[in-house]
Amino acid sequence: MLQNFWYACHRSAEVTARPTKLRMLGHDFVLWRDGGGRVVALDDRCPHRGGSLSQGTCSGGHIVCPYHGWAFDPAGACVHIPANTGDARIPRKAQVRSFPTEERHGWVWLFVGELAEAERPPIPPLPEYGQPGWKAVHGDFLWHAHYTRVVENGMDIAHAPFVHSRSFGNPARPEVGDYVVEPHPWGASASVELVAPPPAGLWSLVLPKDRPPVKTRVAFYMPCYTRLDLDLGGMRMIVFSSNIPVDEEHTLTRWIMLRDFLPGAWADGTAKRRTRRIFLEDQPIVEAQRPRAVPLDMSREVHVKSDAIPLVFRKLRRECLVERGWGLRWDEPEAAAPAKLVAIRT
Repeated sequence: MLQNFWYACHRSAEVTARPTKLRMLGHDFVLWRDGGGRVVALDDRCPHRGGSLSQGTCSGGHIVCPYHGWAFDPAGACVHIPANTGDARIPRKAQVRSFPTEERHGWVWLFVGELAEAERPPIPPLPEYGQPGWKAVHGDFLWHAHYTRVVENGMDIAHAPFVHSRSFGNPARPEVGDYVVEPHPWGASASVELVAPPPAGLWSLVLPKDRPPVKTRVAFYMPCYTRLDLDLGGMRMIVFSSNIPVDEEHTLTRWIMLRDFLPGAWADGTAKRRTRRIFLEDQPIVEAQRPRAVPLDMSREVHVKSDAIPLVFRKLRRECLVERGWGLRWDEPEAAAPAKLVAIRT
């Protein structure tokens, strides 16, 4: 897992003035909104006796530990200890680590790392979100798999005819033509044309039976985001996925589907069911992959031309881990100091 990136960790609409527990990157966080409505993110551990702040309450813009009532401000500083009397001072170490947050694309983004604001990789763009003519549908899906395998699956062009033969893949046309990888900051994209099978279900109402190849564009952004653009002949669809490492064994995919057709809410249920069906087709394949994480040693697996864009992801991940030293582990202290991030070289 990597530090020094923004992670789209939660739906904005689901974070309120009440504490929300978040498990991500093998670590526990607490989220809430302060008096001004801004999302606050802290370590979910009171430095006094390790109580879970997410089990506490929020009052006056502060979060209050349920164990001994210690109150912390949005910067993580303890501002009140009920048991104190007289001139007793609040210890300097009575601090909880806080994390920068942003809200974009209907998500809360949390920055985990040590980089100064000007040096941080940007939040991945999704300019269509919220624009007129685009309908957005949100969902999520939990995998018992390492996030790197989930990310690569989301941009793997060649697996559709086999894994998705009952939904959108065409086993009669598995060929992947040569494509050009277009790099962009902290990621890459590529465009291909795929021959889809005859439309079925709801799609048969809006797509011709003898339709031209589907113009497909796949992209990824470090450390865990994929984007799929489909041009269905005048109708466009985008699936943007945040593949959040819960821990080394589990990944939560929070996804947004955008479409510029069938704007009515009556079509949202079908969109959600179809997206879930695709993930369910992927799930047994991805969860059975070994080794669980994508190997850092490129020679450990065999590659072909259609793997060009996943190989860029592997190279960037290796650069972050080996050359930049951005591997992440949590240094859990024995005393009352806040948790620190420690970069390790893998």
